[in-house]
Amino acid sequence: MEGDFIKINEWLTPFSWLYGLGVGFRNFLFDVGVLKSRAYNVPVISVGNITVGGTGKTPHVEYLVKLFQGKAHTAVLSRGYKRKSRGFVLASSNTPMKEIGDEPFQMKQKFPQLEVAVDKKRTHGIEKLTSSEMKKEIDVILLDDAFQHRYVKPGINILLVDYHRLVIYDKLLPAGRLREPMKGKDRADIVIITKCPKELKPMEFRVITKAMKLFPYQQLYFTTLEYDTLTPLFGNAKNKKELKELKSYNVLLLTGIASPDQMILDLSPLTSQLTPLTFPDHHSFRKKDIRLLNETFDNMPSPKIIITTEKDAARLKSTEGMSEEVRKNIYALPVRICFMQDQEETFNENILGYVRKNSRNSILAKGKDDNKSGNGHHFGNGSRTISFRNH
Repeated sequence: MEGDFIKINEWLTPFSWLYGLGVGFRNFLFDVGVLKSRAYNVPVISVGNITVGGTGKTPHVEYLVKLFQGKAHTAVLSRGYKRKSRGFVLASSNTPMKEIGDEPFQMKQKFPQLEVAVDKKRTHGIEKLTSSEMKKEIDVILLDDAFQHRYVKPGINILLVDYHRLVIYDKLLPAGRLREPMKGKDRADIVIITKCPKELKPMEFRVITKAMKLFPYQQLYFTTLEYDTLTPLFGNAKNKKELKELKSYNVLLLTGIASPDQMILDLSPLTSQLTPLTFPDHHSFRKKDIRLLNETFDNMPSPKIIITTEKDAARLKSTEGMSEEVRKNIYALPVRICFMQDQEETFNENILGYVRKNSRNSILAKGKDDNKSGNGHHFGNGSRTISFRNH
């Protein structure tokens, strides 16, 4: 059921009211033009949320990266949360995780040809990516977790909303997990309800669509999570395991992500027994954590296996102290998103159509006369901002 992971601390509601005043005033300054949002002469697509963590940003950004492969030279720009460096950093194949953060590191490892950069100031990051210092001109920039970074005016603003934490049922920090008032969703061009159960019924789609109260200029999509083959963290990467093999295993699920509940729900029916070992989002694993991991796994009955997320794997690979038994049996579980209700083609065409219209040098731009998007997709004239809105 949607909203089933929401926990409201009612006693903190007065503090949420004060927090809302501050955030609301900041948004007001942007709305009236006191604080300026800047548009760029390169297609910019923002993927973010208005809740704290756990909406599936990385799998959705990776979906867009795959969508542009072979069609446009793509860059991903992130804040680089919890990195040990400062300023603008453009990742290379040898850049350590601590210099760029776990999620950017994960993407660079999965997509070596992708330009991955981090910068707390997104405007400065975009300027660096589009400067003459770049060896190859960037055709499209994907902003990771930048919905609140209003100094940049993206061409397409994508808002992700967790099915299990619909913003319509949540409250502002610290009572709930909203970063800003719910009306912030009105800035989105595209809203995606993420982590939907695969068995969602047509009536439930209609109920959520009505409850979200979106404007006509906003498009609504639904996605669900799909799991790929388990990949060993250490040793031969060819020694993969299929999820169906878990039936005879006792599984230790090791996570340091914001919302592990969906993984626990999905994997529990596939295993003999599942034991969650959870840590906070972006957790830096210390010696005591690794000792706990070693001891917990050692006390589990055989046959047994450890499953972790790709994001956690980025941090665990450089962590010392794991027992040989743990190293031999720890696997990363890749996640991808899948559109529901046959919406994938429509979503792809809207995204590719925007880049085709606004990119100068990509394959999409060169073929735009032969591959025009359908009449159902409306884009602005002369502006590099998508015009789902009726200005």
